[in-house]
Amino acid sequence: MLQTMIVGSLPRPTWLAPEGQQMHVNWNLEAAKLREAHDDAVRLAIADQEEAGLQILTDGEQRRKHYIWGFTEGLDGIDFSRLVKITTRGGRYGESLVDAARVVTPVRRRGSVMAEAVRFMKQHTSWPVKVTLPGPMTTTDTLADEYYGSRQKLAAALAQQLNDEAIELAEAGADIVQFDEPCFNIYLDEVEEWGIRTLEEAAKGVRAKTAVHICYGYGVPIVLKWKTTNTDWSHYGRTLPLLRTSAIDMISVECAASGVDPSVLAEARGKDLMVGVIDVGAEEVETPETVAARIRRALPYVDPMHLYPCTDCGMIPRSRAAARGKMKALADGAWLVRSELIQQSRKGSTVMGYKPSA
Repeated sequence: MLQTMIVGSLPRPTWLAPEGQQMHVNWNLEAAKLREAHDDAVRLAIADQEEAGLQILTDGEQRRKHYIWGFTEGLDGIDFSRLVKITTRGGRYGESLVDAARVVTPVRRRGSVMAEAVRFMKQHTSWPVKVTLPGPMTTTDTLADEYYGSRQKLAAALAQQLNDEAIELAEAGADIVQFDEPCFNIYLDEVEEWGIRTLEEAAKGVRAKTAVHICYGYGVPIVLKWKTTNTDWSHYGRTLPLLRTSAIDMISVECAASGVDPSVLAEARGKDLMVGVIDVGAEEVETPETVAARIRRALPYVDPMHLYPCTDCGMIPRSRAAARGKMKALADGAWLVRSELIQQSRKGSTVMGYKPSA
């Protein structure tokens, strides 16, 4: 119980990507040397997670320029040569228009985008591995549609391509396939109207555990500025009941750096829940005791066999030293609570709302 993992990304070594270019990357190396550099960076990411004591690993998203572009660049039908300006995320974070690739013909995979990367991971660790894909709604929100004519139609087309990819990733050895859908905390009406259904289409028939990651964004200044002034944290109260009856196996919820009340986790009772107990918006490394306290706050609402302590979001904006420290605190904090639960289980008593079965 209380198996630990990160959401997905880790900061890249500076020899792979320039400092300050962690979110949208121009690689430091020419194409001929890039594959070896990516392999080396993934080995380091695996080693850092194993040394920290995490039990489910990712590749740190070391091979991707961006968590959405890393997949969409493997699709035909999208023009990256002439970008246009669009508003994304409903303008929540007050950002100006951002560059977006244009959807100009039907979207089609040219082949698996990430299966080879999954096989590489499986060769270099014996721990379960998780691979992350952008969800269909969030991918739609990041593209400029000049072909389908509606967000719902574009999302449905993307879901089919994501589904084909996810099935292949499971066949390549992925134990968990996670879809990143931060837009599920923004476009609540669309989530209900077609977002859940489209997500289920992306996950249909995948022979691995499927997960959806829903957060309030990376720990970057524009997001942190919004978080400090936001007073409405009710979004999960609407999305979690919908996901509770969905076919998705696991849900990732941000609880460390936001004002989310952990009691909302009860709205998804029965699902596996990745609960964010690590703040990815600060360099300060939590103590194991702080992490343990955050886990305890979730336990009245989540059976510990269904609770996976996690980071709020990806750690790509953080320094490598901070990321390593936070992963160690995550593992050690979970160990503290796990030890308490085991002791209580031996006594046959109830602890923090949880009574072990006989």
